Amino acid sequence: MKDFTHFNEQGRAKMVDVGEKPVTLRTAVAAARVLVNEETFALIRSGGMKKGDVLTVAQVAGIMGAKRTPELIPMCHPVMIDGIDLELHLDEERHSVEITASVSCGGRTGVEMEALTAVSTAALTVYDMCKAVQKDMIITDIRLLNKTGGVHGDYIREETHG
Repeated sequence: MKDFTHFNEQGRAKMVDVGEKPVTLRTAVAAARVLVNEETFALIRSGGMKKGDVLTVAQVAGIMGAKRTPELIPMCHPVMIDGIDLELHLDEERHSVEITASVSCGGRTGVEMEALTAVSTAALTVYDMCKAVQKDMIITDIRLLNKTGGVHGDYIREETHG
């Protein structure tokens, strides 16, 4: 259990004490994908969904999700986020909504979970806004692309497929 930082001596969950860690610039980029059918893709692209502009609403939802991460993930520290940038674009070939979130802060703990929560929340919002038209959408490929800062150093995912 000693390799897992979120467990105490009794093997029970704990929130890691980051009080002695130095404040450094922390960044994280995460991505997700929502696979839709041709009809749903066309409605998203044209702005024809009854609930409104899918990409704009999903973008705002992703930002809100990042800001609320410690309320959703029990052992996440509240961090003072310096910036959140969500990009959503349509992939014509895949019939997908591609979502990327970049999060940054000057802090004692990383923002990987905030970036992952942002893309997950945005993907769920795409699903919610389109479910009246299509029930079998697939939310997939939620992943951390890179992160900087902290004692564990930088990380860059080697993407093996697009």
